[in-house]
Amino acid sequence: MSGPRLSLTDMARRVARDIPSGAYVNLGIGMPTLVGDVVSPEKEIVYHSENGILGMGPAPAPGEGDPELINAGKQPVTLVPGGSFFHHTDSFMMMRGGHIDVTVLGAFQVSETGDLANWATDEVGYPPAVGGAMDLAVGAKRVLVLMTHTTKDGRPKILPACTFPLTAAAVVDRIYTELAVIDVTADGLVVREIVAGLERAELQERTGAQLRFADDVVELVPGAV
Repeated sequence: MSGPRLSLTDMARRVARDIPSGAYVNLGIGMPTLVGDVVSPEKEIVYHSENGILGMGPAPAPGEGDPELINAGKQPVTLVPGGSFFHHTDSFMMMRGGHIDVTVLGAFQVSETGDLANWATDEVGYPPAVGGAMDLAVGAKRVLVLMTHTTKDGRPKILPACTFPLTAAAVVDRIYTELAVIDVTADGLVVREIVAGLERAELQERTGAQLRFADDVVELVPGAV
């Protein structure tokens, strides 16, 4: 896709700005893990991993990882002081019990009503894998989606209704892409921020669902998010 857009680091930084200090946060596998690398050091965030970690720290230096201490994506991690690890059952009780303040998840599709589809597609050879996404989507107090605006071949991922199997219905609060920041509201999708240099009409063309634009839309400048 040509034209102005945010880098992956820009996108992660924009999500990080919306995570409050003191929050208990779960970052989904893939693109969402980038958020943990760019959160302001002034913020105290407690990271949770669904395979049973609370107080997850940054990745270890090369060659210094413990092969038995990994996140849900099988990447080596560390523990911050006071961090702990525990059984899967306890981890899922935290997720289902409403103890996670924010989850950042990737998505294949999001509907205009906040339905989330992120575990199965129609691609042959792409195995479905739900992991803990369903539990996070319905259990977290706030669900943020970080994804590309369209598929690699240019098809919209923000749609009137998802065509892939749902992870959860009406759970997404905000969508972050390389083109915009969009809120899911009772009145539909509202664009809060748009990448500088992108016309509103072009953003709508790349979106399957109808968009509304806030009165005070903010421009996102690539490299300066």
